[in-house]
Amino acid sequence: MLRISDISFSIDGRPLFANASATIPEGHKVGLVGPNGAGKTTLFRLIRGELTLDGGEIGMPSRARVGGVAQEVPSSSTSLLDTVLAADEERASLLAEAETATDAHRIAEVQTRLVDIDAWSGEARASAILKGLGFDMEAQKRPCSDFSGGWRMRVALAGVLFAQPDLLLLDEPTNYLDLEGALWLESYLMRYPHTVIVISHDRDLLNRAVGSILHLEDRQLTLYQGGYDTFARTRRLRREAQAAQARKQEARRAHLQGFVDRFRAQATKAKQAQARVKMLEKMEPITAPEEAAKQVFTFPAPEQLSPPIIAMEGAAVGYGGPAILKQLNLRIDQDDRIALLGRNGEGKSTLSKLLADKLQVMDGKITRSSKLRIGYFAQHQVDELDLKETPLTHLKRERPDEHPAKLRARLAGFGLGADQAETAVGKLSGGQKARLSLLLATLDAPHLLILDEPTNHLDIESREALVTALTEYSGAVILVSHDMHLLGLVADRLWLVKGGAVAPYQGDLESYRAELLAPPPEDKPAKSAAPKAAKPSRCAMTTMKREVRDCEARVEKLSDMLEKLDAKLADPKLYEPEKARDLAIWQAKHTEATKAMEKAEALWMAALEKLETAEQD
Repeated sequence: MLRISDISFSIDGRPLFANASATIPEGHKVGLVGPNGAGKTTLFRLIRGELTLDGGEIGMPSRARVGGVAQEVPSSSTSLLDTVLAADEERASLLAEAETATDAHRIAEVQTRLVDIDAWSGEARASAILKGLGFDMEAQKRPCSDFSGGWRMRVALAGVLFAQPDLLLLDEPTNYLDLEGALWLESYLMRYPHTVIVISHDRDLLNRAVGSILHLEDRQLTLYQGGYDTFARTRRLRREAQAAQARKQEARRAHLQGFVDRFRAQATKAKQAQARVKMLEKMEPITAPEEAAKQVFTFPAPEQLSPPIIAMEGAAVGYGGPAILKQLNLRIDQDDRIALLGRNGEGKSTLSKLLADKLQVMDGKITRSSKLRIGYFAQHQVDELDLKETPLTHLKRERPDEHPAKLRARLAGFGLGADQAETAVGKLSGGQKARLSLLLATLDAPHLLILDEPTNHLDIESREALVTALTEYSGAVILVSHDMHLLGLVADRLWLVKGGAVAPYQGDLESYRAELLAPPPEDKPAKSAAPKAAKPSRCAMTTMKREVRDCEARVEKLSDMLEKLDAKLADPKLYEPEKARDLAIWQAKHTEATKAMEKAEALWMAALEKLETAEQD
């Protein structure tokens, strides 16, 4: 169990925590969310003991191991597999001792402990983790020095997952993963045997992989039960209730003050007026919650071009050697919203570069509209910004004749205010740098916007703003992203890049998720041939229909219960210190109801599937 008790901490005189408290039960999966700069990463450093608290304490079991990904694995000649195996220091130490120990009693202790930690399956487990993060068997044998920094970050993540610390702290782990790696990590965290706290802006991960949300705001920590959507709904209801109470109190104050102002000077009313003054003094002020600053993106609108804006006939593309993609027969119109799917290394980036005119066709034909303008955003472009220059200077270079006021307006349209406009890029946050890069990519009002992992470093509010901007944008969009929430809201066409070809994907994103997470064919149990079942009797069909109705009624009942519990948890009075016990009871009831709903929905879906199968026979 992790106990955070009345902690206070400041940086350069700016308080990040003021008597903040939270308790994370053992084995819980928790998402840590809050505004950028609120102190989420600092909280991780405090938990690890890298920083000293100003007050309060953070407690956990004395022998608990805390782990996280602090930095990438160094470049070395050690293979990826051996690097990950070495990350479990206890296993490595015990195996080394087992080779040299001579005392019979100690040998027995070492061997017992090796069995306890499942040391002998270590290589298989490490290999499976590396495979999930995008490294095939051949890559696992190669030295770390063969891989770039982003790939070595994946190796570092694999190492900490393999070591299985009692408290796993992950800070934006999907930022250096592709869609396949992000989905695998989401699934892995759901099965992780110990406590996890993850800082993430990936809405799907926060809905699927965690059971609680720890919210950091106004120097306080509040633990909410349920995933991100439940947290957002509960918090909205609480804020609405708090705002309503503040309005009522303000009306009451105005009424009392009006009486005092009118009758204070009259002898007959002076006593009543004085009583109301005392009532005003005793009233505890209720502050209406401040609305978060609205995040925006403003994409300039391009003129309409005749379709298609890009067409390919038998096109092939590569990097000088054998073609990576062949026989491409594709068409893009200006109203297209296309997501590129495919495992790492299949050629999504190669196709993006071909579309962006950064690669030429090796064979076949590609035709572009003569007036076509293309905007291209890739994560590496964020790293190529001049860290010493300001955003305003970057824009002046692209628009030397444009008035500074208009340049500032462009920056403001991407959420970069007056302060950020004159700040050196090196001092901006990752999200602010990404905003500047997106602005530069869309400066010429492109007819085709190609976005390769645009949401890295963007918080949830900024991601929602990006969705809004892309929905309103009148140009074509090509998306490569590990953010399934973004893909689901923006893309209306899916292209699968696989085996050197690109073709429309026939399923939806959920079926693609299931396909990626399914075990490989060799891991699936063989299906034995069985005779076709006889059509169910009328009595059996009636029973199945009744089961469906019963399941549906159970789901409706639990849905009503959850709505009432959400309303109860939205009551601000429940969060007063003296109500801590009641709060814990209601949160526990909400957790129980949520789990019951999950089981009830699963039973309902199973009953529906059973009935549909029977009706088709």
